Amino acid sequence: MAILSTPLQYVKSVPPVTRFFTAATLASSILYLWIQWTTGPIPVAYLTLVPGTSLFFPWTFATSALVEISVIELVISLLVIPASLTYFERLWGTVETLKFIVVCVTGPNIIGCAFNWIEFAVTRNADLFLYGMEYHGQMALFISLLVAFTQVIPEHQVQILGFIKARVKRLPMAYLTFSTIMTFLGFQSPYILIQFGWFVSWIYLRFYKRNVGDSLGGAVTYGDRSETFALTSWFPPFLHTPLSMLGNTVYKLATRLHLVPTSVPHDIESGGYSQVPGGARAEAERRRALALKALDQRLANSSSGSPTQSGASQAQSSRPSPAAPAPAQNERKPSPVEMAVADPSGSDDERR
Repeated sequence: MAILSTPLQYVKSVPPVTRFFTAATLASSILYLWIQWTTGPIPVAYLTLVPGTSLFFPWTFATSALVEISVIELVISLLVIPASLTYFERLWGTVETLKFIVVCVTGPNIIGCAFNWIEFAVTRNADLFLYGMEYHGQMALFISLLVAFTQVIPEHQVQILGFIKARVKRLPMAYLTFSTIMTFLGFQSPYILIQFGWFVSWIYLRFYKRNVGDSLGGAVTYGDRSETFALTSWFPPFLHTPLSMLGNTVYKLATRLHLVPTSVPHDIESGGYSQVPGGARAEAERRRALALKALDQRLANSSSGSPTQSGASQAQSSRPSPAAPAPAQNERKPSPVEMAVADPSGSDDERR
Protein backbone atom coordinates (compact mmCIF):
# COMPACT_ATOMS: atom_id res chain seq x y z
CA MET A 1 0.00 0.00 0.00
CA ALA A 2 2.88 2.36 0.70
CA ILE A 3 4.22 1.79 -2.81
CA LEU A 4 0.85 2.60 -4.42
CA SER A 5 0.13 5.60 -2.22
CA THR A 6 2.37 8.00 -4.13
CA PRO A 7 0.91 7.32 -7.64
CA LEU A 8 -2.62 7.45 -6.24
CA GLN A 9 -1.92 10.73 -4.52
CA TYR A 10 -0.48 12.13 -7.74
CA VAL A 11 -3.57 11.10 -9.73
CA LYS A 12 -5.84 12.65 -7.13
CA SER A 13 -3.87 15.89 -7.25
CA VAL A 14 -4.50 16.26 -11.00
CA PRO A 15 -7.51 18.51 -11.74
CA PRO A 16 -10.67 16.66 -12.91
CA VAL A 17 -10.82 17.84 -16.55
CA THR A 18 -7.15 17.03 -17.12
CA ARG A 19 -7.54 13.66 -15.45
CA PHE A 20 -10.58 12.69 -17.54
CA PHE A 21 -9.06 13.98 -20.80
CA THR A 22 -5.83 12.04 -20.24
CA ALA A 23 -7.67 8.83 -19.37
CA ALA A 24 -9.94 9.18 -22.41
CA THR A 25 -6.93 9.77 -24.67
CA LEU A 26 -5.17 6.70 -23.35
CA ALA A 27 -8.27 4.47 -23.68
CA SER A 28 -9.27 5.71 -27.17
CA SER A 29 -5.75 5.41 -28.56
CA ILE A 30 -5.30 1.87 -27.20
CA LEU A 31 -8.68 0.88 -28.67
CA TYR A 32 -7.72 2.30 -32.09
CA LEU A 33 -4.33 0.58 -32.07
CA TRP A 34 -5.96 -2.72 -31.08
CA ILE A 35 -8.48 -2.42 -33.96
CA GLN A 36 -5.69 -1.63 -36.41
CA TRP A 37 -3.69 -4.60 -35.17
CA THR A 38 -6.62 -7.02 -35.54
CA THR A 39 -8.28 -5.76 -38.74
CA GLY A 40 -5.47 -4.10 -40.66
CA PRO A 41 -4.58 -0.49 -41.54
CA ILE A 42 -7.99 0.86 -42.52
CA PRO A 43 -9.64 4.10 -41.30
CA VAL A 44 -11.90 3.67 -38.30
CA ALA A 45 -14.61 6.17 -39.17
CA TYR A 46 -16.36 6.07 -35.79
CA LEU A 47 -13.17 7.00 -33.92
CA THR A 48 -11.28 9.34 -36.26
CA LEU A 49 -12.70 12.11 -38.44
CA VAL A 50 -13.07 11.01 -42.07
CA PRO A 51 -14.58 13.88 -44.13
CA GLY A 52 -16.68 11.59 -46.35
CA THR A 53 -18.38 9.87 -43.39
CA SER A 54 -18.34 12.69 -40.83
CA LEU A 55 -22.07 13.38 -41.25
CA PHE A 56 -22.85 9.81 -40.17
CA PHE A 57 -20.52 10.02 -37.14
CA PRO A 58 -20.82 13.65 -36.00
CA TRP A 59 -19.29 12.96 -32.57
CA THR A 60 -15.92 12.46 -34.24
CA PHE A 61 -15.61 16.24 -34.65
CA ALA A 62 -14.81 16.27 -30.92
CA THR A 63 -13.70 12.74 -30.05
CA SER A 64 -11.16 12.34 -32.85
CA ALA A 65 -8.74 14.43 -30.78
CA LEU A 66 -8.66 11.61 -28.22
CA VAL A 67 -7.16 9.19 -30.76
CA GLU A 68 -3.44 8.98 -31.48
CA ILE A 69 -2.74 6.49 -34.26
CA SER A 70 0.86 5.69 -33.31
CA VAL A 71 2.73 4.93 -30.12
CA ILE A 72 5.14 7.84 -30.65
CA GLU A 73 2.31 10.36 -31.01
CA LEU A 74 0.61 8.93 -27.92
CA VAL A 75 3.77 9.22 -25.81
CA ILE A 76 4.38 12.83 -26.91
CA SER A 77 0.78 13.79 -26.16
CA LEU A 78 0.89 12.19 -22.71
CA LEU A 79 4.11 14.04 -21.90
CA VAL A 80 3.00 17.49 -23.04
CA ILE A 81 -0.79 17.91 -22.96
CA PRO A 82 -1.66 16.83 -19.37
CA ALA A 83 0.99 19.07 -17.80
CA SER A 84 -0.19 22.07 -19.85
CA LEU A 85 -3.86 21.41 -19.11
CA THR A 86 -3.10 21.11 -15.40
CA TYR A 87 -1.48 24.55 -15.45
CA PHE A 88 -4.43 26.22 -17.16
CA GLU A 89 -7.10 24.36 -15.22
CA ARG A 90 -5.61 25.70 -12.00
CA LEU A 91 -5.36 29.14 -13.60
CA TRP A 92 -8.76 29.37 -15.31
CA GLY A 93 -10.89 26.86 -13.48
CA THR A 94 -12.62 23.66 -14.59
CA VAL A 95 -15.42 25.15 -16.69
CA GLU A 96 -13.27 27.54 -18.71
CA THR A 97 -10.67 24.85 -19.37
CA LEU A 98 -13.35 22.45 -20.62
CA LYS A 99 -14.77 25.12 -22.93
CA PHE A 100 -11.29 25.89 -24.23
CA ILE A 101 -10.68 22.22 -25.06
CA VAL A 102 -14.02 21.82 -26.85
CA VAL A 103 -13.60 25.00 -28.91
CA CYS A 104 -9.96 24.38 -29.85
CA VAL A 105 -10.63 20.76 -30.85
CA THR A 106 -14.03 20.99 -32.55
CA GLY A 107 -13.41 24.25 -34.41
CA PRO A 108 -10.30 23.16 -36.33
CA ASN A 109 -11.92 19.80 -37.17
CA ILE A 110 -14.98 21.52 -38.65
CA ILE A 111 -12.81 23.89 -40.71
CA GLY A 112 -10.57 21.02 -41.85
CA CYS A 113 -13.54 18.91 -42.92
CA ALA A 114 -15.07 21.83 -44.83
CA PHE A 115 -11.72 22.48 -46.49
CA ASN A 116 -11.60 18.88 -47.68
CA TRP A 117 -15.07 19.18 -49.18
CA ILE A 118 -13.98 22.34 -51.03
CA GLU A 119 -10.96 20.49 -52.39
CA PHE A 120 -13.26 17.68 -53.51
CA ALA A 121 -15.58 20.17 -55.25
CA VAL A 122 -12.60 21.58 -57.17
CA THR A 123 -10.76 18.35 -58.03
CA ARG A 124 -13.61 15.76 -57.89
CA ASN A 125 -11.15 13.38 -56.22
CA ALA A 126 -13.27 11.69 -53.55
CA ASP A 127 -10.82 8.87 -52.85
CA LEU A 128 -8.20 11.34 -51.67
CA PHE A 129 -10.05 14.22 -50.07
CA LEU A 130 -13.17 12.53 -48.71
CA TYR A 131 -12.09 9.00 -47.81
CA GLY A 132 -8.30 9.02 -48.01
CA MET A 133 -7.67 11.35 -45.06
CA GLU A 134 -8.52 10.96 -41.39
CA TYR A 135 -8.06 13.76 -38.91
CA HIS A 136 -7.00 12.75 -35.43
CA GLY A 137 -4.76 13.63 -32.53
CA GLN A 138 -4.07 16.68 -30.43
CA MET A 139 -1.96 18.85 -32.71
CA ALA A 140 -4.64 21.54 -32.83
CA LEU A 141 -4.95 21.48 -29.05
CA PHE A 142 -1.18 21.62 -28.66
CA ILE A 143 -0.80 24.84 -30.65
CA SER A 144 -3.85 26.25 -28.87
CA LEU A 145 -2.05 25.72 -25.57
CA LEU A 146 1.04 27.43 -27.00
CA VAL A 147 -1.14 30.43 -27.93
CA ALA A 148 -2.54 30.47 -24.40
CA PHE A 149 0.97 30.36 -22.93
CA THR A 150 1.93 33.25 -25.22
CA GLN A 151 -0.96 35.24 -23.78
CA VAL A 152 -0.07 34.52 -20.15
CA ILE A 153 3.76 34.27 -20.04
CA PRO A 154 5.08 35.60 -23.38
CA GLU A 155 8.57 36.50 -22.15
CA HIS A 156 9.23 33.25 -20.30
CA GLN A 157 12.24 31.35 -21.69
CA VAL A 158 12.08 27.60 -22.19
CA GLN A 159 14.73 25.05 -23.08
CA ILE A 160 13.89 22.44 -25.71
CA LEU A 161 15.85 19.19 -26.00
CA GLY A 162 18.38 20.52 -23.53
CA PHE A 163 20.14 22.99 -25.85
CA ILE A 164 17.52 25.03 -27.77
CA LYS A 165 16.46 28.15 -25.88
CA ALA A 166 13.47 30.19 -26.98
CA ARG A 167 10.90 32.52 -25.56
CA VAL A 168 7.34 31.26 -25.27
CA LYS A 169 5.97 33.85 -27.70
CA ARG A 170 8.18 32.42 -30.50
CA LEU A 171 6.94 28.83 -30.21
CA PRO A 172 3.49 29.09 -31.88
CA MET A 173 4.85 30.57 -35.12
CA ALA A 174 7.67 28.01 -35.20
CA TYR A 175 5.11 25.21 -34.89
CA LEU A 176 2.94 26.92 -37.51
CA THR A 177 5.89 27.08 -39.91
CA PHE A 178 6.48 23.36 -39.39
CA SER A 179 2.79 22.73 -40.19
CA THR A 180 3.01 24.76 -43.40
CA ILE A 181 6.06 22.84 -44.59
CA MET A 182 4.47 19.45 -43.88
CA THR A 183 1.24 20.48 -45.63
CA PHE A 184 3.08 21.57 -48.77
CA LEU A 185 4.98 18.29 -48.73
CA GLY A 186 1.66 16.44 -49.04
CA PHE A 187 0.88 15.64 -45.39
CA GLN A 188 -2.28 17.67 -45.16
CA SER A 189 -3.80 15.28 -42.65
CA PRO A 190 -3.43 16.04 -39.79
CA TYR A 191 -0.84 18.85 -39.98
CA ILE A 192 -3.18 21.43 -41.48
CA LEU A 193 -5.15 21.30 -38.22
CA ILE A 194 -2.24 23.14 -36.59
CA GLN A 195 -2.96 26.23 -38.70
CA PHE A 196 -6.69 26.12 -38.02
CA GLY A 197 -6.04 25.50 -34.31
CA TRP A 198 -3.81 28.56 -34.06
CA PHE A 199 -6.44 30.81 -35.63
CA VAL A 200 -9.40 29.41 -33.68
CA SER A 201 -7.60 29.58 -30.33
CA TRP A 202 -6.46 33.17 -30.94
CA ILE A 203 -10.00 34.28 -31.81
CA TYR A 204 -11.41 32.56 -28.74
CA LEU A 205 -8.82 33.98 -26.34
CA ARG A 206 -8.93 37.41 -27.96
CA PHE A 207 -12.71 37.95 -27.99
CA TYR A 208 -14.75 35.20 -26.34
CA LYS A 209 -13.05 33.74 -23.29
CA ARG A 210 -14.94 34.78 -20.18
CA ASN A 211 -12.87 36.37 -17.43
CA VAL A 212 -14.37 36.77 -13.97
CA GLY A 213 -12.75 38.38 -10.96
CA ASP A 214 -9.45 39.35 -12.60
CA SER A 215 -10.14 43.02 -13.18
CA LEU A 216 -12.50 45.88 -12.49
CA GLY A 217 -13.54 44.68 -9.08
CA GLY A 218 -14.76 41.27 -10.18
CA ALA A 219 -16.68 42.42 -13.27
CA VAL A 220 -17.12 40.07 -16.22
CA THR A 221 -14.90 40.75 -19.22
CA TYR A 222 -14.39 38.86 -22.44
CA GLY A 223 -11.12 38.10 -24.12
CA ASP A 224 -7.86 40.00 -24.09
CA ARG A 225 -7.98 43.23 -26.13
CA SER A 226 -4.44 44.38 -25.35
CA GLU A 227 -2.07 45.46 -28.10
CA THR A 228 0.50 42.83 -27.17
CA PHE A 229 -2.01 40.09 -28.08
CA ALA A 230 -3.26 41.68 -31.30
CA LEU A 231 -3.21 39.85 -34.63
CA THR A 232 -0.32 41.99 -35.88
CA SER A 233 1.89 40.84 -33.00
CA TRP A 234 2.25 37.43 -34.68
CA PHE A 235 3.64 38.79 -37.97
CA PRO A 236 6.66 40.86 -39.14
CA PRO A 237 6.32 44.67 -39.20
CA PHE A 238 5.86 45.03 -42.97
CA LEU A 239 2.55 43.15 -42.68
CA HIS A 240 1.16 45.20 -39.80
CA THR A 241 -0.55 47.87 -41.92
CA PRO A 242 -2.60 45.59 -44.23
CA LEU A 243 -3.42 43.22 -41.37
CA SER A 244 -4.57 46.12 -39.20
CA MET A 245 -6.85 47.42 -41.94
CA LEU A 246 -8.30 43.97 -42.57
CA GLY A 247 -8.69 43.18 -38.88
CA ASN A 248 -10.37 46.50 -38.07
CA THR A 249 -12.83 46.05 -40.93
CA VAL A 250 -13.76 42.52 -39.88
CA TYR A 251 -14.03 43.56 -36.22
CA LYS A 252 -16.36 46.47 -37.02
CA LEU A 253 -18.56 44.18 -39.11
CA ALA A 254 -18.62 41.51 -36.38
CA THR A 255 -19.49 44.13 -33.76
CA ARG A 256 -22.30 45.50 -35.90
CA LEU A 257 -23.72 41.99 -36.31
CA HIS A 258 -23.31 41.35 -32.55
CA LEU A 259 -20.95 38.43 -33.14
CA VAL A 260 -18.41 39.69 -30.64
CA PRO A 261 -19.42 40.02 -26.96
CA THR A 262 -19.25 43.52 -25.56
CA SER A 263 -16.73 43.92 -22.77
CA VAL A 264 -16.78 46.51 -20.01
CA PRO A 265 -14.54 49.59 -20.40
CA HIS A 266 -10.91 49.01 -19.85
CA ASP A 267 -9.35 49.61 -16.48
CA ILE A 268 -7.36 52.85 -16.44
CA GLU A 269 -4.93 51.53 -13.83
CA SER A 270 -4.06 48.51 -15.96
CA GLY A 271 -2.63 50.73 -18.68
CA GLY A 272 -5.60 50.99 -21.06
CA TYR A 273 -6.50 47.34 -21.39
CA SER A 274 -8.41 44.84 -19.35
CA GLN A 275 -6.19 42.78 -17.11
CA VAL A 276 -4.87 39.56 -18.57
CA PRO A 277 -6.79 36.52 -17.34
CA GLY A 278 -4.93 34.69 -14.63
CA GLY A 279 -4.32 37.18 -11.87
CA ALA A 280 -1.28 38.99 -10.62
CA ARG A 281 1.36 36.75 -12.18
CA ALA A 282 -0.03 37.14 -15.69
CA GLU A 283 -0.42 40.88 -15.21
CA ALA A 284 3.15 41.21 -13.94
CA GLU A 285 4.46 39.32 -16.96
CA ARG A 286 2.50 41.56 -19.31
CA ARG A 287 3.68 44.72 -17.59
CA ARG A 288 7.26 43.44 -17.78
CA ALA A 289 6.93 42.94 -21.53
CA LEU A 290 5.56 46.46 -21.98
CA ALA A 291 8.32 47.91 -19.80
CA LEU A 292 11.01 46.14 -21.84
CA LYS A 293 9.51 47.49 -25.05
CA ALA A 294 9.38 51.04 -23.67
CA LEU A 295 12.97 50.74 -22.43
CA ASP A 296 14.19 49.63 -25.86
CA GLN A 297 12.49 52.60 -27.50
CA ARG A 298 13.95 55.01 -24.94
CA LEU A 299 17.47 53.63 -25.43
CA ALA A 300 17.10 53.93 -29.20
CA ASN A 301 15.98 57.57 -28.90
CA SER A 302 18.77 58.43 -26.47
CA SER A 303 21.43 56.87 -28.70
CA SER A 304 20.23 58.88 -31.72
CA GLY A 305 20.34 62.18 -29.78
CA SER A 306 23.59 61.60 -27.88
CA PRO A 307 26.06 63.33 -30.39
CA THR A 308 24.15 66.64 -30.27
CA GLN A 309 23.88 66.55 -26.51
CA SER A 310 27.59 65.76 -26.05
CA GLY A 311 28.59 68.61 -28.39
CA ALA A 312 26.44 71.08 -26.53
CA SER A 313 27.87 69.96 -23.19
CA GLN A 314 31.44 70.37 -24.46
CA ALA A 315 30.68 73.89 -25.74
CA GLN A 316 29.24 74.86 -22.41
CA SER A 317 32.26 73.47 -20.56
CA SER A 318 34.74 75.44 -22.80
CA ARG A 319 33.19 78.84 -21.91
CA PRO A 320 34.77 80.63 -18.93
CA SER A 321 32.47 80.85 -16.03
CA PRO A 322 31.73 84.43 -14.91
CA ALA A 323 33.15 85.52 -11.58
CA ALA A 324 30.60 85.40 -8.88
CA PRO A 325 29.96 88.79 -7.31
CA ALA A 326 31.03 89.15 -3.72
CA PRO A 327 28.17 89.15 -1.33
CA ALA A 328 27.18 92.58 -0.11
CA GLN A 329 28.18 93.37 3.46
CA ASN A 330 26.48 95.76 5.77
CA GLU A 331 29.46 98.06 6.61
CA ARG A 332 29.34 100.94 9.12
CA LYS A 333 30.52 104.40 7.88
CA PRO A 334 33.76 105.33 9.70
CA SER A 335 33.88 108.45 11.90
CA PRO A 336 36.38 111.32 11.27
CA VAL A 337 38.47 110.24 14.22
CA GLU A 338 38.79 106.72 12.87
CA MET A 339 39.68 108.07 9.42
CA ALA A 340 42.43 110.18 10.95
CA VAL A 341 43.86 107.26 12.83
CA ALA A 342 43.71 105.05 9.76
CA ASP A 343 45.42 107.70 7.53
CA PRO A 344 48.13 109.55 9.51
CA SER A 345 49.75 110.97 6.36
CA GLY A 346 46.66 112.88 5.51
CA SER A 347 46.55 114.48 8.92
CA ASP A 348 50.21 115.65 8.62
CA ASP A 349 49.44 117.36 5.31
CA GLU A 350 46.57 119.16 6.83
CA ARG A 351 48.79 120.45 9.69
CA ARG A 352 51.32 121.75 7.22
